[in-house]
Amino acid sequence: MTIVNAPFIDWFRNAAPYIHAHHGRTFVISFDSEAVQSPNFSYMIHDIALLSSLGIQIVLVHGIYPQIEQGQSRYINGTPLTDEIALNSLKAASGKVRTEIESFLSMGLSNSPTSNIHIRTVSGNFITARPIGVRDGIDYCYTGEVRRCDTVAIRRQLDEGCIVLIAPIGYSPTGEIFHLLTEDVATAVAIALQASKWICLTESIFDNVGQLIRQLTQIEAQRWLKNEQNLECKKQLSNAIYACQNGIKRVHLVSRKTEGALLLELFTRDGIGTLISTDSFEHIRKATIDDVGGVLELIKPLEKSGLLVRRSREKLEMEIQHFTLQERDGMIIACAALYPFLDMAELACLAVHKNYRGEGRGDALLTFLERQAIQSGIHQIYVLTTRTAHWFLERGFFSADLDLLPVSRRVLYNYQRNSKAFVKQI
Repeated sequence: MTIVNAPFIDWFRNAAPYIHAHHGRTFVISFDSEAVQSPNFSYMIHDIALLSSLGIQIVLVHGIYPQIEQGQSRYINGTPLTDEIALNSLKAASGKVRTEIESFLSMGLSNSPTSNIHIRTVSGNFITARPIGVRDGIDYCYTGEVRRCDTVAIRRQLDEGCIVLIAPIGYSPTGEIFHLLTEDVATAVAIALQASKWICLTESIFDNVGQLIRQLTQIEAQRWLKNEQNLECKKQLSNAIYACQNGIKRVHLVSRKTEGALLLELFTRDGIGTLISTDSFEHIRKATIDDVGGVLELIKPLEKSGLLVRRSREKLEMEIQHFTLQERDGMIIACAALYPFLDMAELACLAVHKNYRGEGRGDALLTFLERQAIQSGIHQIYVLTTRTAHWFLERGFFSADLDLLPVSRRVLYNYQRNSKAFVKQI
C-alpha cells in the first residue's frame, strides 16, 4: 500500500475524535485588544471561524485596554479608574475593536470550499453591571463589576449559529455604562453558560527553569498560585480556579503569540498551552474488557521488538483484570499487570507509549502497583526481563535465582527466552 501523506493522515486520525467531541459544545474564548493589533490576529480569527464551521458554539470576549490607556485611564492595583473622559474613550475603542473583529470574521474561511459561508456575529447588552464604588477612599467612578449575564439571549443567538461578541462593558438597569475587566467578564460568562471550555488567549505558565506547565488540577493550581510572582499570571490563575470551582471543567491558558495555537490546543492530545481542570488530565485506573484494543495497540511495537512477550487478544481478554492503565485524555499511554502468587506477585507487561517516555510514568505505575500489592498482603514482587534489568535495579530490585519464584510460575518459564529474574521487597 502506498501512503502519499502519512503525517497528514496520522494528524487527521488523531484529530477526528476531538472534532466529534467538540461539536455542539460551547466555548468561551477571551483575549485582550493587543491581540487585535498583532500581525497574527487575522489567522487567529480565521481559526475561530473554522471552529464555528465545525459546529462549536463560540462566545468571544475581547479587551480594549490599550485604547483606554490613550484616553488617560489609570490603574490602581490592577483595577482601572474610569472617569468620564476615559469612559468616552472606552465607548469609541469598543466600537473600533468590535468592527475589526467583525471585518475579519466576514471574510469567511478564505481559499477553502467554505469561503462563501457567511459567519454571523452578534453583540448586545448581554452584561448587567454595577459600580465597584469607593474602595480605600478612592472613587472608581465608571469602573464596574459583573452583576448578571443574559444567558437566555446569548443561548438564543448561539443556537442560531452566531458567534457572540462581548466587550468588557456592562450596563446598569438605570442606563449607566461601566468598564469591566475582560477576564472577569469571560469568567462570569463561562460560568453562567456552563461552557465546556474557557480558552484564554494570554500567556501560558512556565516553571522556574522555563518549562511549560502543561496541566494543573484545580488543587495544584491553588498551590502554584501561592508562589506565582507575575501579577497577570496570578489574575489568570485566580479566575481559572474560580471557574473550575463553579462548574467549568477545563480552562485553557494559551499563548496568543503562536500562530495556530487554538487548533493545536483543541485538536492535539498534548496541546500547546496550560490546561487547568477540575480533575487530572492523566489518571491511573484498573483496566476493563473495553480496554483490550487500546492495550494491544500500546504493547504491539514492544512485542515486535522482543521487549515484551507476545499476548493474543484472547489471552489479554482473560487476564485484563490484572492490568492497570495510565490514561491521558482517553488514550492509554502506559500499562502494567500484577499477577498474585500466594505471598508474591509478578509485575509484567510494563509498557509506556514512545511519545510519553522519560517523564516518570513507569515509576508512577510501579508505585501504584506496589501499594496495591501491600494492600493485598503481598510484600514481595518479582519481574522477568531480557533488556530492562538496569531500570529495575535502579528502583530497588535485586537479581534473583529462578528458585525464588513460585513453583506455579517456574513451570511456565520460557527457557528459550532466557529472561533474568529480579525481586523487590516492599
